[in-house]
Amino acid sequence: MRNSFFPAIISLLFFCTSCNNEKAGTTGGLSATAQKNLDAFHVVSKAFDTGDISQIDSVVASDFRDHRPYGDVIGPDSLKAMITMMKNSGTMKSEIKKELADDEYVMAWMRWTGTSNVAMEGMPAGPIDMNGVEVVRFKDGKAVEHWAFMPPPPPMNASPATPTSTDKKQ
Repeated sequence: MRNSFFPAIISLLFFCTSCNNEKAGTTGGLSATAQKNLDAFHVVSKAFDTGDISQIDSVVASDFRDHRPYGDVIGPDSLKAMITMMKNSGTMKSEIKKELADDEYVMAWMRWTGTSNVAMEGMPAGPIDMNGVEVVRFKDGKAVEHWAFMPPPPPMNASPATPTSTDKKQ
């Protein structure tokens, strides 16, 4: 049993040492390819905050595939349309809490805050404060696939949680 864990631990250590475990803007010993992927990720992330889509074609492949809960969306134009729609529908800002990058993937723990004035992909209009993980696969320096992992939105009629008698310390 002990021997079966050793390869997994070595693999995990190798992966972690090849990734960026520091805040955005630092290289953390990344390869040139991993740094290029991270820089491209930052271009897209910044576009969501500013609405500036002028650099999207330089970092997103023409056959880019965004895997969404209701089906895949293909191409950089779909990404540009989403960025524009989100920028025009509220005051959301993103924060990179932690990011990892290698020669093929960038993964980031993100936090989004602000206010949305329209419902977006199941999110009700109103204040937003949520966390999620973004995963982007790169090939030849451009994003080719994207996945987002976020908690499900609360039901439209949900009220704030209140402690019950079983939640209180006795």
